[in-house]
Formats: sequence, structure tokens, C-alpha cells
Amino acid sequence: MDARVTLVMVVFDGLALTRACLESLRTTTAPFRLAVVDNGSTDGTAELFERFAYPYPLAFERRPAGGPVIAALNHAWRLADTEILCFLHNDTEAVEPAWLARLLAALDTSGAGLAGLYGAKRLRRDGRAVGRTIVHSLAEGPTVRAPWEEVAFVDSVCMCLPRALMEEIGGFDEGYGFYHGHDRDLSLAVRERGRRCLVVHAPFVHRGGGTRARDFARDPARERADLGLRDASLARFAAKWRHRLPCDARSRGARLRDWLRAGLA
Repeated sequence: MDARVTLVMVVFDGLALTRACLESLRTTTAPFRLAVVDNGSTDGTAELFERFAYPYPLAFERRPAGGPVIAALNHAWRLADTEILCFLHNDTEAVEPAWLARLLAALDTSGAGLAGLYGAKRLRRDGRAVGRTIVHSLAEGPTVRAPWEEVAFVDSVCMCLPRALMEEIGGFDEGYGFYHGHDRDLSLAVRERGRRCLVVHAPFVHRGGGTRARDFARDPARERADLGLRDASLARFAAKWRHRLPCDARSRGARLRDWLRAGLA
């Protein structure tokens, strides 16, 4: 069966995480291709893909070290030629064979534009997610109701959308700089076009490969720099999308129920 979806990854070192991710994909029921850009790895990651021993059709390129991840993601998805793109972090592991089929089924529903495994139903005026509205499919205890729920934004740990929609949007906005902000931006660009963003019930493991501020806790200078980048990207996002913020994917009835539950908690 021909694949209708390409899994798109940008990798930089983290060889053990990448191997674990690739191994976990072996049981995936939906056929897929891979498009991978190596962003200057020095730990054998590039050689893993250059001598690729897995059964997945692969498009692979190396880029100079230290380049912005968002730019590398834009380069990577353009290597794909399938109907659907699925951006996936290399520090994730699939738990259920049907995970990708569930994402594709969500995208096939009327009005859907973007599907993923982690997100939030409400964004504040400053662009921050409201914590109590976060829903996810993390294997240790998924909070999203099956088969999926509508959200305001989908996190970049996994983002699945039609290639035609990605082309219409113009790809990720590289004005955010090195890494942060592109997932919220893409989500609102999808919603701007009248399409829904969904978080799907498809349990997965997220190992955390060094993209979160707490991963830099042993390097205070790097942690401060990363938090500064996050704050700058959030400010840019809030300014760009002020006409759509705050953003809430819930109905009025759902908002009232959630408010009452929070008051009783």
C-alpha cells in the first residue's frame, strides 16, 4: 500500500533517542515515509541515516551545524511528496500500532486541519496556554477524551496536517528565530483558515531531548538564554495574532462546566 503520510524530523545528536524512536515505529499499522534533516550532528546520528537499515522509505539531507531548527523543519517537509505531513520529535516513542492511523482518521473528519498528541484548548491574550485546558496523550496518563478533542493549539511534539494546507500557509514562520513559537503560530494560521485543530487519543512516550527549559537546569546560563528566547517568541506571537487572542476552542457550555469544576476543586 502506498503511503499517504511522511513523518518529518529534524535531528541533532541524541542518537540513542533517535534509535528508540525509529524502533518504536516498526509496529505502526499505517504506511509512511520518512523525511529527515540532520542539523549538524557529531554523535553518529548522520551516519545512522546515511546507512539506513530500517524498512521505511527515506529522504535524508545534512545541513551545517547550529542552524535554526525552524528553518531546518521547513527544509525537511519540502523533501516529502505525500498528501499528509506529520512532524514528529525524535525523542518520542509510539506505544500503540494504530497511533498514526488515529491521527489520519482525525484529519479526515470534516473541517479538520491539524492533528497532534498534545495541546491546549485556550490561549490567553499574551499567548500563554491556560494550564487547566491542556490535553495530551502521554502514555503515563492521557487526559484527552477519545477519539479526539478540539484545541486552540497543537504542540510541536507531533503535528499532522495536509501538505496542501502547509503550502497555502507558506510553511513555518522563520521569524520566530531558532526554535520556539512555530507550533502556536501554525495552529492559529490553520484556525485562521476556518479549520479545526485536534488532539488525538493515541498514547505515546516523550523522553525529552533537550528542548525544554528544565533540560538546561545544570547550565544556568543556557537556561536563562532559552527562557529569553521563549519570552521573545511569545511576545512576537501575541503581537502577530492579537486579532485572534485570547483563543478558546471550547463551546460556551464547556467553558461554564470547566469553570464550575475549577471552582469546586
